[in-house]
Amino acid sequence: MEILDEIITCVKSDSPVRQVFCGIHWTAVVSRYCGLSSTFQDPPPHRPVRDVGGLTGKTALDLVEYARSDSQVEASIGMAALNSLLDVDEDRCDERNAYEILVEKGKGKNVAIIGHFPFVPKLRNQARNLWVLEKNPREGDLPAGEAETVLPSADVVGITGTAFINHTVDRLLRLCRKAAWVMLVGATTPFCPVLFDYGVDMIAGSKVMDAEKAIRCISEGATFRQIKGVRHLIMKK
Repeated sequence: MEILDEIITCVKSDSPVRQVFCGIHWTAVVSRYCGLSSTFQDPPPHRPVRDVGGLTGKTALDLVEYARSDSQVEASIGMAALNSLLDVDEDRCDERNAYEILVEKGKGKNVAIIGHFPFVPKLRNQARNLWVLEKNPREGDLPAGEAETVLPSADVVGITGTAFINHTVDRLLRLCRKAAWVMLVGATTPFCPVLFDYGVDMIAGSKVMDAEKAIRCISEGATFRQIKGVRHLIMKK
């Protein structure tokens, strides 16, 4: 977990955990800021989360250690905790749609997407070849195990930030060829410039502007498009 280790070193200060919410789709941790992560579930039998009922008695850096866990629920909490501590330099960011940028970069090229995003059908009409790799493939997707075959052939790569949760992000970035243009996509993705040292060209993530509004949506079962109080930002290399 080399990349995760280096991102953690960028955290300037710790903070008490004030709130933890594990919604069906999204997890939020409120400490210094409100950080988000996708909620991933383990296959049965489900393992209990450590220290449930006492997470708000910990510091955010205590919870960040959960990001190393083999339990995907715990790893989801850990990534939200990490995002709750990171400063987002908005002077380096623009408010743009990740799909628009992927279309712009991938038009007529070989594109690989890790994770089945809602924009996949539209992007398929623009790329020369579009390969979508998924742990739970839908029609037209490839199984995640095909990454070794696909990524070295891709000109443009979009990798879901949930690759931090299942601990595949280091391997996936190593598989991308040096000339490829690479974006990390999704609210789980940490806004940390360290990622640019590992071949990432753009970070497309989210910053919570109104924690109360966002958490209300998450606790009511919101999908990503339904979460309010959030800005969708991109940070360039």
